[in-house]
Amino acid sequence: MKDRYQPILEPFVLPNSTQLKNRIVMAPMTHGASNTDGSISDMEIKYYARRANGVSMVITAGTSVMPNGGLAGSAAVDSDDMIPGLNRLASTIKDHGAKAVLQIFHGGRKSLPLNGDVVSVSAIPEDKEEDILQHILTDTEIVEIIHAFGEATRRAIEAGFDGIEIHGANGCLIQQFFSPYTNRRSDRWGGTIEKRMTFPLELIDEVKRAIRQHAKEPFIVGYRVSPEEPETPGITMADTLVFVEAIASKGLDYLHISLNDFWSVPRRGIDDSRTRLEIIQERVGSQVPVIGVGNIRTPLDTIKALQTGIPLIALGREIIMEPDWIKMIVQGREGEIKTTLSEKDQDKLVIPDSLWKFILDVPGWFPVETE
Repeated sequence: MKDRYQPILEPFVLPNSTQLKNRIVMAPMTHGASNTDGSISDMEIKYYARRANGVSMVITAGTSVMPNGGLAGSAAVDSDDMIPGLNRLASTIKDHGAKAVLQIFHGGRKSLPLNGDVVSVSAIPEDKEEDILQHILTDTEIVEIIHAFGEATRRAIEAGFDGIEIHGANGCLIQQFFSPYTNRRSDRWGGTIEKRMTFPLELIDEVKRAIRQHAKEPFIVGYRVSPEEPETPGITMADTLVFVEAIASKGLDYLHISLNDFWSVPRRGIDDSRTRLEIIQERVGSQVPVIGVGNIRTPLDTIKALQTGIPLIALGREIIMEPDWIKMIVQGREGEIKTTLSEKDQDKLVIPDSLWKFILDVPGWFPVETE
């Protein structure tokens, strides 16, 4: 291995004393390969087993905390019946040497319709072209969802995971509460930025309560956030800085910034030419470790990213294309690391049919070489 890549392999200790063996994390990637009832499929197990060697931590695709919060092909953690399959997944990841973190979420208006409608923070449709009935959440129902995140955390503990990641990004329900675009409420859950933060902050408290009650050893709690939205009104970088300070005060183990490009800069809200990640790192990095992600492909990309002060780097698309990424650095074969896909790669890379279809159907998402 070349000395220049040594920083990638440096251990890192999270605030709860969990030691990560290196600085590379597998990012949560939607794969749509779970069984139709939300249980863990054999294909899912194979997919994660192929990628858990090398990285320090695997964050799973989102698992829904309630039946009305899931996406097509997503796993569920909404009942105790799911624990055996989740235990199999956690054991597989851990047996391959990585920490196993279960991402938990509720899709809100992005979810599959249940009984003909979807639950929503406010009457703002996900797709203006579709006439899907929206059920506006009542105060009682909101409290029930918060409780469901606590129960999902308990199940993750019982299933043997090392931690959970609260999915507050990518337009799912938690982000829908924080966003002034999707949250038009005038009760205690909406209006001012402080009220729009009520749901995610109370949810964090509930998750931490469940951990205190059920975990017998250190249990990781991470939070994933999208720093801005394109809509008007929408989340601005100024909003995000207020929000991440509030999150950081909760004593989490990491803050995961969901970006397509690690080097992207703010679009509005503050006057700062630095990257979003550098700004967030300066604001809260001393309180909570920040995970950066977004189009990092090569070891040199990673070294450059680590040099910004961000301590942990998540690989998503790259770890799909090159499951042996860490191994190849250790063996001095970094020049052979794949950064593109061939149309013949599916079986070799153990990519589920559902994810392979996503890859081929979304031009530009992955660099796919045609024959």
